[in-house]
Amino acid sequence: MCGIVGIARGDRALVDRQPLRRMLATLAHRGPDERGMHVEGSVGLGHARLSIIDPAGGHQPMAHPQAGLWITFNGEIFNYVELREELIGKGHRFRTRSDTEVILHAYEEWGNACVERFNGQWALGVWDERRRRLFLSRDRLGIRPLFYARLGNRLLFASEIKALLVHPDVPRRIDPVGLNQVFTYWSTLPPRTVFEGIEELPPGHNLVWQDGQLEVGRYWQLQFEPDTSAKTETQWADELIELLSDSTRLRLRSDVPVGAYLSGGLDSTLTTALIQRTTDAPLRTFSITFEQPEFDESDYQRQAVDALGTDHEAIRCTARDIGDVFAAVVRHAERPLLRTAPAPLFLLSELAHDSGFKVVVTGEGADEMFGGYNIFKEAKVRRFWAQRPDSAWRPLLLKKLYPYLPNLQAQSLAYQKAFFHVRPEDLTDPLFSHLPRWEMTSRLKTFFSEELRAATAGQNGYADCLSTLPNEFADWPPFCQAQYLESTMFLPGYLLSSQGDRMAMAHSVEGRYPFLDHRVAEFAARIPPRLKMKGLHEKYLLKRASRDYVPESVVRRTKQPYRAPDVAGFFPPSRDQSPPEYVQELLSPEQLRQDGLFRPEAVASLVRKASRGDVVSQRDNMALVGILSTQLIVEHFIRHQPSSASSDQIEPPPQAAVPRLVGDDVAEETYDATSPVR
Repeated sequence: MCGIVGIARGDRALVDRQPLRRMLATLAHRGPDERGMHVEGSVGLGHARLSIIDPAGGHQPMAHPQAGLWITFNGEIFNYVELREELIGKGHRFRTRSDTEVILHAYEEWGNACVERFNGQWALGVWDERRRRLFLSRDRLGIRPLFYARLGNRLLFASEIKALLVHPDVPRRIDPVGLNQVFTYWSTLPPRTVFEGIEELPPGHNLVWQDGQLEVGRYWQLQFEPDTSAKTETQWADELIELLSDSTRLRLRSDVPVGAYLSGGLDSTLTTALIQRTTDAPLRTFSITFEQPEFDESDYQRQAVDALGTDHEAIRCTARDIGDVFAAVVRHAERPLLRTAPAPLFLLSELAHDSGFKVVVTGEGADEMFGGYNIFKEAKVRRFWAQRPDSAWRPLLLKKLYPYLPNLQAQSLAYQKAFFHVRPEDLTDPLFSHLPRWEMTSRLKTFFSEELRAATAGQNGYADCLSTLPNEFADWPPFCQAQYLESTMFLPGYLLSSQGDRMAMAHSVEGRYPFLDHRVAEFAARIPPRLKMKGLHEKYLLKRASRDYVPESVVRRTKQPYRAPDVAGFFPPSRDQSPPEYVQELLSPEQLRQDGLFRPEAVASLVRKASRGDVVSQRDNMALVGILSTQLIVEHFIRHQPSSASSDQIEPPPQAAVPRLVGDDVAEETYDATSPVR
């Protein structure tokens, strides 16, 4: 996994190397092993490499001189071995063993449509010098990030926003609409980001830049069309486990050791078991434990480790640890966060890195694909309740669903009916499943300043979300509609970004996700909803398919949502400890007044409440984390220009203490695929 940057000019003027080099330097954490640049007239490409496939031959930017192509590529094409053989059969000749070179030849053979043949996770840029055309692409489900900025007749792109912000011509301003979206949906809706003038290439999209003109188009769309065939549950389960086994096998392709995250839940335990059955090599696994019992899963982790026999190591995360690393976490996330859950994963990737691992397999994506979240249960219960809205016992199912939300337990029946939208007319709303979550998040906007409210006037509805829905959405079953919203918004916008790529790559670790193989996602979308959730039993089919692989105690355990301490990380309950200095500074009335995003008096009241230890509601927890993380965004990226050598930059591993510099103009050399493989 790597970091990529690029500059293309539509006026054919020369690209300045210095801004490109500064952009590349900000991504050292993504690629500590080697850096490379290729500048040719009006185009410049840069690459920070984390060497995983073909370390000796996969230098980037890479050329295919016979076709006049150059590439900078972040990610993995897991079926590159099969594609390479197919391309050889068509007359292509290869000089390396890398998947990067396979992309170049695939582009030569199939053009833009090459990405439809890829099984992988990617963000890539191909410069076609003969057509003077830049082609950008992002993987189907949004595992790898890709951002861009248009500056007149110039296009800049990069793996991370901070690389764009160091360019002197890119403005550093908060986008009020983007911020408003985060405080609704937990993330922005691509192409919007929280920074003015910086856009995100949506998952499953390509971008073409030619002669100063930009065109973005979708090449893949997740379609929820349940299969109406007469397949039995056993047939569904057998097909699912066969597909997951193959997906896992492909994701073990690596020239460096592969580890796994093992949380003790069904998903990571299954992927770990499938790895064990695929290879005879000892497997290292890693996990997080917490000092607070309500967050800790260590008992289940021990059961999984004992059953699978992995070489396991866990890192214990305290509330204080979260407060200590949260500033670095937000800098890598590059967007406001409403929960602290990314922080323990930041520490977990540090453990994997310090243990010598560049690659880990995880169970992310199973909840979205197979119906594992409480939000799916909640929507089902709400529909059940809406059939008899005056029932006093049907809403008790919701209280049972959320035992960790004490405020909900205390609310009146009238309040719950309003909060959960259980009127019969609510059932026809296309966003029915997510309305309570989004409305609760939107209440945090009461902390917005008058100026910010004015700038986002008219943005409080869901028109921006409704405009993104496919035409077929209305025809899908309600359960599938909820899955679509979760899979296309929460998954790439928050989970794979703030908890996935950005936290792992902060420590130069690549995450791989068997459940997010596009074949698995497409298969899951065809599974009838009754087999995803039977009654209120989540992930029914996945559990059935897992029984020969996963300990029965793990299959039968009650699902525990992944959560982490929030306010306690910033306002310790012990009077002997003070909040971290950055918390006091950024939440001070003076700083809030200067930045102009939140009402100082409202935040001061929340801070007093947190200092007394009185913050117990989910709303207050989310408000404090959201406000603090937004203030950190301003501190990191608006008030100060991002630096390529920040205090939380990760040092390269010992074996690559001096990154190899390829193509920098100091050496007046660019790596060329026509030269002998080094």
